[in-house]
Amino acid sequence: MSTTLVHGGPGNAVSDALTMIGRSIRLSRRNVDTLIMAIVLPLLLMTLYVYVFGGAINTGTEYINYVVPGILLLCTGHGAASTAMSVTYDMTSGMIDRLRSLPIRSGAVLTGHVVASVARNAMSTTVVLAAALAMGFRPVAGAGDWLLVAGLLLGYVLALSWLAAGLGVLARTVESASAFSFVMLFIPYLSSAFVPTDTMPAVLRPISEHQPITPVIETVRGLLTGTPIGDSGWLAVLWTAALLAASVTFAITTYIRRTTH
Repeated sequence: MSTTLVHGGPGNAVSDALTMIGRSIRLSRRNVDTLIMAIVLPLLLMTLYVYVFGGAINTGTEYINYVVPGILLLCTGHGAASTAMSVTYDMTSGMIDRLRSLPIRSGAVLTGHVVASVARNAMSTTVVLAAALAMGFRPVAGAGDWLLVAGLLLGYVLALSWLAAGLGVLARTVESASAFSFVMLFIPYLSSAFVPTDTMPAVLRPISEHQPITPVIETVRGLLTGTPIGDSGWLAVLWTAALLAASVTFAITTYIRRTTH
């Protein structure tokens, strides 16, 4: 059976997307354990690094002020990773087969999952940030800086969520989707999230300094705590934009290929 094609104009496209967004958000509300883990795990990691390892790590500033931006990025990675498993479940449970018989656009299904992912991430990031403030995190950002941080994190979450959606389409089982998304959870550990890159072994330093997450973290850290940003600002924007474009293309084309064959 081929995917139904609809030519009803932008109004129908918006309606399709809103329908799938509503469905995905309702599913997220029912899947409470996933949302709790997206919040609890970053909180546990932040507590571990601040209270157990923080005293032994010299970053030239209060360690909590250094590590919180990295925890926020780690939090978004955990939130996006669950998107891959949700998409794979739809692909393997028969839901997509039912949707293919309806006059609904292909991209609306993935859009629903991505927007739900952004909503989950916004909630979990807010909780983690509130906990960080309670633990002693003291940002010096003004209103404009906070807006820039929110915009950069939104772009980053969108890019990761679309990438996770594409991986979810590619995976054949929920377990393999979880394995595919592991890389999104692992890469922050090879960045400047927890320690300065110049303290890493020589073999790891080029990797940590030339990957997309490090400039994003350095930009968020600079905006929140007043540390120098340097070239990280425009590198973060370029990396995020490129990752978003590549992820959307990957997710949509993979979905179309799988649902038309």
